[in-house]
Amino acid sequence: MTRRILFLCVANSARSQMAEGLARALLGSDVDVLSAGSRPSKVNPYAVEVMAELGIDISAQRSKAVGEIDPSGLDAVVTLC
Repeated sequence: MTRRILFLCVANSARSQMAEGLARALLGSDVDVLSAGSRPSKVNPYAVEVMAELGIDISAQRSKAVGEIDPSGLDAVVTLC
């Protein structure tokens, strides 16, 4: 069974987006990685730029509200402040 991790912050614009991208790059398809925010906004272009410098493309990711995520089956929720 695939494990599921949710990275959660306020805007889902930088920290959780970067964590999602990094986790996907490190963990591959073995883990279903998600991110969301309590008050989502657009993905911060600086986050996209910094991750690109690390060779990780998060440009297709979008900001999501926590309500869009199905909590059933989550193995871990990581909050980022």
